[in-house]
Amino acid sequence: MKVFEHKNSLQAAIEAEKIAGKSIGFVPTMGALHQGHLELMRQAKKETDILVVSIFVNPIQFNNPADLENYPRTLETDKALLETVDCDYLFAPDVDEMYPQPDTTVYRFGKLASVMEGAFRPGHFNGVAVVVKKLFEMVNPDKAFFGEKDFQQLAIIKAMTKQLSLPVEIVPCATVRESDGLAMSSRNRRLSTDERQLAPRIHQILSKAATLRNVLSPHEMQQYAKNELDKIDVFNLEYVAVADDVDLQSFEHWNSVLGARIFVALQLGNVRLIDNIRIF
Repeated sequence: MKVFEHKNSLQAAIEAEKIAGKSIGFVPTMGALHQGHLELMRQAKKETDILVVSIFVNPIQFNNPADLENYPRTLETDKALLETVDCDYLFAPDVDEMYPQPDTTVYRFGKLASVMEGAFRPGHFNGVAVVVKKLFEMVNPDKAFFGEKDFQQLAIIKAMTKQLSLPVEIVPCATVRESDGLAMSSRNRRLSTDERQLAPRIHQILSKAATLRNVLSPHEMQQYAKNELDKIDVFNLEYVAVADDVDLQSFEHWNSVLGARIFVALQLGNVRLIDNIRIF
């Protein structure tokens, strides 16, 4: 695995691979890697010739300074994990490399960015779009792989790619879970022992709610999940939403959409957790 800190040397290496006829698969991350990330990389290795991974904690997508400060940074451990999936190139730039000047680009994603995470984390998705576009320009991948745990982020990146006619295929990958159902996340390592024991209740409650489609309306399912989550005192619930899986908007009748998911975000101690599951 070759490690690059500067875009010019990375681009030269990738251009040589492209001239040789190799396809490029890209997995952008903020580090603190876990098996969910590695599964994205394994998929990229199956579908493309060269795997490029970036590790960059993007400051402009954090609307909470404490969250940025506390985000785990484990570069040396991450490098060892990347070797296990035969990563070809690691791009690990610093902030000055990514933002030699402030990037004031403003994206318009309409209603897609106004709900759920967009409502609770102002500016977050604009920061995501800015950094992903920069990384796409630097890496020039044929395919980029993103997990469905961050389903709204995935939808935003698809929208940005379409808006800008970027020549990259966005490949969604299923959420990877612990054996007890908790969605894998870099944030999980910050949970206390007691919090870690309670965290799987999130997935359990969403899963139970999703089975009630035949007896509950979309609004009733949302309310059921909210009530069950509220019963757990240490959960500080931000939102539960039942939404279509394209525009992520609420709806009144199951037969009015082709696909739906149930989404949640909550604080558990000092850790913010999100999850979602497919209803149909």
